[in-house]
Amino acid sequence: MRVLPGGGVRFSVRLTPKGGRDAVEGWITHAEAGRCLKARVAAIPENGKANAALAALLAKTLGVSKSSVLIAGGEKGRAKTIEVSGDTIALTAKLEALGEAR
Repeated sequence: MRVLPGGGVRFSVRLTPKGGRDAVEGWITHAEAGRCLKARVAAIPENGKANAALAALLAKTLGVSKSSVLIAGGEKGRAKTIEVSGDTIALTAKLEALGEAR
């Protein structure tokens, strides 16, 4: 997780589309993506539906507006780079509180 100049954070997400439900499952260490947040969405990976569902899920989880969540990289893959604008301290605390994935 990195702090963005001007406020906010950047982090990696490993997304599972068509995952049966929308959920953030915690932090994992992935061989390719490194330390990243594991998430799943019920939406299919077609026409940006899974990305939109991920942005909505992260916004709800972090207590920010959907417009504060940006998929900054990896729009077509499972490994994504996410930027969330807002109060850096509050966002960092909420992200750290998600814990390790089981």
